[in-house]
Amino acid sequence: MVALICLGMTFGAPWIAIVGLTSIAQEMGGARSVPALAGSLVWLGSAVGGIVMGPLAERFGIRATVIGGTFAVAIGLFISTGGEAWHLYLGHGLFIGLLGTAGLNAPLYIYVSRWFDRRRGSALALISSGGYIAGFVWPTFFERGIAMAGWRWTMMVYAGVVIAVVVPLALTVFRKPPETPPPPSTATAGGRPMIFGWPPNVVFALIAGASFLCCVTMSMPQGHLVAFCSDLGISPTVGAAMLSMLLGAGFVSRQAWGWVSDKIGGLRTALLSSLMQGTAMTGFLFAQDQLGMFTVSLAFGIGFSALIPAYVLAVRELFPASEAPWRVPILLFMTGSGMATGGWLAGYLYDMHGYYGPAFAVGVAFNVANLLFLAMLVLRQRIAAAA
Repeated sequence: MVALICLGMTFGAPWIAIVGLTSIAQEMGGARSVPALAGSLVWLGSAVGGIVMGPLAERFGIRATVIGGTFAVAIGLFISTGGEAWHLYLGHGLFIGLLGTAGLNAPLYIYVSRWFDRRRGSALALISSGGYIAGFVWPTFFERGIAMAGWRWTMMVYAGVVIAVVVPLALTVFRKPPETPPPPSTATAGGRPMIFGWPPNVVFALIAGASFLCCVTMSMPQGHLVAFCSDLGISPTVGAAMLSMLLGAGFVSRQAWGWVSDKIGGLRTALLSSLMQGTAMTGFLFAQDQLGMFTVSLAFGIGFSALIPAYVLAVRELFPASEAPWRVPILLFMTGSGMATGGWLAGYLYDMHGYYGPAFAVGVAFNVANLLFLAMLVLRQRIAAAA
């Protein structure tokens, strides 16, 4: 639970730019791709940094990366208030992402997974909900803060709140996890390790590729929902509430998905969740009023919420625990890269066409490709189990 709170606090930082996207864009020439890219750089920085932070947490301990990442997030928020696009990019990409959330995200996935065996899927579902907690709790507060004091003051105040909450928790709670015994060998008679009859890295590459594709789709409504509502004549206050509902639904349903993944495994859970996400994403192409937007947002929140923990669970189910410190960060690098790509791409396509229809259509196409990857893996898993 403490890990969930820490992630919910630090992942709140990039939501300020998302909620204030139109205000920030107006101060920077009107291009929504500028704040959208800043949010994308958080995901990309967190993904890249996680590859390094996972092993660092193994060597120096989880407290060091969590505390260091928290201070980096606060510094990034202060830098982002500078008023120029490069301030946003530097503050969000380098400090909030590469040095900040990267110090918590991948290390805490690995850390928590080592405390659980039988109910690892449920544990991963809970820990991975930190971003949803942030998106559920903070957008309404940020919208009010931006309306009253501006987005710069909102960032600076939140920087202090993050340090005040996360650092004491990290110092008092986190300790070394138990050692995990190695899983049964997957080697064939010839001694070569295989998964589903394929080389392990082939299976891992397919899982990682699928995770990238689905996260491109996943990030588009999350990063642009408030702005999309404004285009439809829906007030920013209602748009922020809608975003909170979407992510709140994601948090609640993710716990149910965790129970499902414990029963049917990570790959099958990801396939079901991706199918629901793609269906809901299609709905954004047709929703034009407040009721329709609330309905589609709720369906999207329920649909996409299982995906990232399901991928992590699949990796922990299929590969030795000794490989988790590098496989899990690489997997999260792919998910973060997908989130970064989708958030930026939606802003870029909006600037090109003047509305979000083409961006959401591209999101649906990425989701279809993801479904093909996952269906291939699930089918291969069934064939291998029947052999």
